[in-house]
Amino acid sequence: MGTLLQRGIRRLRELGEDLTGLVFPDLCAACRAEHPSRGQRVCLSCKLTLPLTDHHLVARNGMMLRMEGRVPLVAAAAMCHFVKDSLVQQVLHRIKYGGDREAALELGRLYGQELAEQEAFRGVAAVVPVPLHAARLHRRGYNQSAWFGRGLAETLGCDCLEESMERVRATETQTRKTLAERQANVASAFRLRDPAPLEGRYVLLVDDVFTTGATLEACAAELLQVPGLRLGLVTLAVAAPD
Repeated sequence: MGTLLQRGIRRLRELGEDLTGLVFPDLCAACRAEHPSRGQRVCLSCKLTLPLTDHHLVARNGMMLRMEGRVPLVAAAAMCHFVKDSLVQQVLHRIKYGGDREAALELGRLYGQELAEQEAFRGVAAVVPVPLHAARLHRRGYNQSAWFGRGLAETLGCDCLEESMERVRATETQTRKTLAERQANVASAFRLRDPAPLEGRYVLLVDDVFTTGATLEACAAELLQVPGLRLGLVTLAVAAPD
């Protein structure tokens, strides 16, 4: 009897979700045209057409080369190339400003599955997202990089330590700044709260977009003060160098 009742409740819930979908269509976070599969935020068509970098397959990829001499890294990779007026820009905009944290989580899970197959990303013990300043976090309601990081950590089988690092100084937008200006803008903007859980571990520093790497470099400088810490970088997208 209990089993029949549970099935009936589940079926009513599914019907309710279907009816809600008719009134409020659950459109793809990228193209806004297709309906993703149940429980997903990005449709299969968009997943197949995203401009993937394949960084995880190449040890000395473009992202690693751009950080060479700046930060000692085990590995670095971005999931997608950032292209203006593309599906990537649209989904990033919805993740960052449209409240679509579930899309960030889904893409993190998807990329985490790819990283888990590569030797360079095996043994990752923790994911540390680049933090937002408290004022910006309050306005936005969530940290998009943390949700991408949660997805990565879930499929890599490690911790996502969202409270390990804090942004202690509000910074100006990095848009239209040179690399030197960006580096000055984020200098001393980050602080480790508790380094102990990171000691001797392989840590992935995670952000949404790699543009010049200045923000990641500033965060990395703090993390690399932890004894025995080995560092990797992962972002959802990477912009072409100027």
